[in-house]
Amino acid sequence: MRLTVLGCRSGMPAEGQASSGYLAEVGGATVLLDCGPGIATMFSAQRPAPVLDAVVISHLHSDHCYDLLPLGKSLLTERLRGAIGDRAGDPVSAARHLDLNAPRIPLYVPAGGRAVLDRLAALFPVTTMPLLDKAFDLAFDVREYLPGDRVAVREATMSLYPLRHVAANCGVRLEAADGSMAYTGDTGTTPGLRPLAEGVDLFLAEATLATTDTGPHGHLSAGDAGVAAADAGVGELVLTHFVSTDPGWLRDRRADAAAAYAGPIRIAEPGLCITSRPAPAPVSGA
Repeated sequence: MRLTVLGCRSGMPAEGQASSGYLAEVGGATVLLDCGPGIATMFSAQRPAPVLDAVVISHLHSDHCYDLLPLGKSLLTERLRGAIGDRAGDPVSAARHLDLNAPRIPLYVPAGGRAVLDRLAALFPVTTMPLLDKAFDLAFDVREYLPGDRVAVREATMSLYPLRHVAANCGVRLEAADGSMAYTGDTGTTPGLRPLAEGVDLFLAEATLATTDTGPHGHLSAGDAGVAAADAGVGELVLTHFVSTDPGWLRDRRADAAAAYAGPIRIAEPGLCITSRPAPAPVSGA
């Protein structure tokens, strides 16, 4: 099992860091968790180029989904190049040679997400290359999910857990024989964090704030993330979704989490790659 951080910035990209986006490899599946601004570029820089089995969007705030359009157009362009090479910019050749029945990447979005994506695509029409306006039909297979849904992605099971945020947000849990991980998306403190993360090998938790969010928006502090990790008995905690890259600020956030959680803690940064294995089962006494 492996997690690669593509972007970890709260809100819009800043200081050279993209917004939220993570590659999770579990059970033979490669899943993109969120796709905020800058993630399409970071994804394109991965070598070898990842082959996605699914994309899942935790919630429909722009810092978690805005790059779905450029990512979809990029994936579609690569298919065109594979079909017709240098003639990929020729709309006539493209229309003749692109396999319109080729497998599409499942894209899981919250209820109402399809309409949001259609409105986004309509803002930037490519009138001379209409196939590129169909990224959400030809590159992706858009599927709206509901809280509590469970789907199979290769040998992994992906489960969606409702959490607390101003926009409807689901945490994502991925489980397979080679390990388990959970991702919060954006959330405030909520009892829903425990079933999301209970017993996972790796817990990717937002740690946006220095202090607990008492308002209606819904974000975790690093201390809140540490409490959730300890309560759920996770194997490792990865803090993410930061408002600052200042090393001192990040050290303080790690210390906040460590005050509640005694296990290993990492600070997300673009390019961080974590390989994890499931904890061995306890040996019963004779």
